[in-house]
Amino acid sequence: MAEQISLKLAVDADRHGALLRHPLLAAAATREQHHLISIYYDTGRMALRRAGILLRLRKHGAAWQQTVKRQHESQSGLTHRPQWQAPYLNRFDFSGIDDIELREWLQRDKVAGRLAAVFETNLRRTVWQLDSGPDTRILVKLDRGWIAANGRRDTLSELELQLVSGGIDSLYDLALQLAQRQALPQLLLSKAERGYLLFHDTPRAPVKAGDVPIDAAAAPLAAFRLIALDCLSHLQLNHDGAVHSDEPEYVHQMRVATRRLRAALRMFRPLLPDGFAAQLVPPMRELMRALGQTRDLDVLMAEIVAPVAAALPNEPRLTDLAGAVTNRLYAARADIRHVLRQPAYGRLLLTAGRLLQRAPFIEPRGAGGDESSLMQFADRRLHRLLKGILELADAARVDYPPSLHQLRIGIKRLRYAIEFFGPMIPGKSGAAAIKRLASLQQELGQINDLASAGTLLMLCAGHSSHLREAVTLVGGWHGPRHAALLDDIPDKLERIRGLTLPRLA
Repeated sequence: MAEQISLKLAVDADRHGALLRHPLLAAAATREQHHLISIYYDTGRMALRRAGILLRLRKHGAAWQQTVKRQHESQSGLTHRPQWQAPYLNRFDFSGIDDIELREWLQRDKVAGRLAAVFETNLRRTVWQLDSGPDTRILVKLDRGWIAANGRRDTLSELELQLVSGGIDSLYDLALQLAQRQALPQLLLSKAERGYLLFHDTPRAPVKAGDVPIDAAAAPLAAFRLIALDCLSHLQLNHDGAVHSDEPEYVHQMRVATRRLRAALRMFRPLLPDGFAAQLVPPMRELMRALGQTRDLDVLMAEIVAPVAAALPNEPRLTDLAGAVTNRLYAARADIRHVLRQPAYGRLLLTAGRLLQRAPFIEPRGAGGDESSLMQFADRRLHRLLKGILELADAARVDYPPSLHQLRIGIKRLRYAIEFFGPMIPGKSGAAAIKRLASLQQELGQINDLASAGTLLMLCAGHSSHLREAVTLVGGWHGPRHAALLDDIPDKLERIRGLTLPRLA
């Protein structure tokens, strides 16, 4: 058995030339090119996929090689997985697998006897060998080609940095050097995962945040590492859709992922190493600005302007205002696509990934010295966040929208914290608390959207009196709803003062 450690990066298909000309690759010890055809197998009920096992035949010259892989760990593009290779002599042979349980499972008739081709890849691979030190060797593999399943085809364009010898940190160092000139964000979907999606004709869709599998027995910094990696994955899984689709939910989910990561940085700030947040927050702030600008215009169009235009279809001023907002929205979408294709985006993800692979985040439990238990830490932080919300509620004023906006932000941070610590909350109390907080956050968010809509609409209207009159119409139409929301503020504040934290266990 051999363990493969690699870092996979996404490469835009139209930017191969710049990568091929990179000085590091030009100075490589060796460079080879191969034409690789691979066929992936599974049973009709996808038993291998469900078990986290990959079976592949790959053609090398005139011969075929069999490879079995087991997906052990994949975090933000960095994969650790054992693999077993053997010549393929017209039949699958699993006798050389030294994992007895895996070998016996594959040899069962209901598995070995039902294997069939599911999808294939056809690609040109360029391989460079880089020896960056006496003990460090990395293979750089650029794959360009296609993947096909059930008569459907999709393009492949990815870069893999495979560690032959040396430390994991050297993979990130190399990736960051290559990413100085072009965006090389981590690639989270493997060829196999993409092949299965193509085989089942699974439509691409925005990805929401999932549960983070933290363990109450873990050290706080180990928990932060899992939370941060989850946020980075949430961000990157929506990247392709945000770049190539007009579906606004992709941008919204990237914004949520960035805010969740920012909330985690704030919450764990007392424990983080010196300088850790300083390396991530400035580029995150720029990303959040671009994402927020696009999202604000999406909301302005869909929830503020469109309902009024639909209610007053014969009003030309509203039609013209909707056109002005749409033009600004298209410009914002073009801007966010540009931002997401810049080197800075890829470097942000790579920098975060490299930091999270270092001590103290991967130290054995107990190495933190005076570090408190995760249960104690979570309890303290949740109570502090709740205390902050209660103080913001006391300071909130109906006639001062910024105070309500700050209250909404406080509620959102507490909601994220409860979501992060969800596995440590027994029963349904965590879900119930999240539901209450989400409801309050949404109601206060509607007030903020209406309060800020006027300024953004006037910006879209410019100096046109015609469009400014349309802004007045929009404000008048939403006026009663805004007033009703403000009238309900005292009740919301009472609900907030009655908030309790779920019990940790």
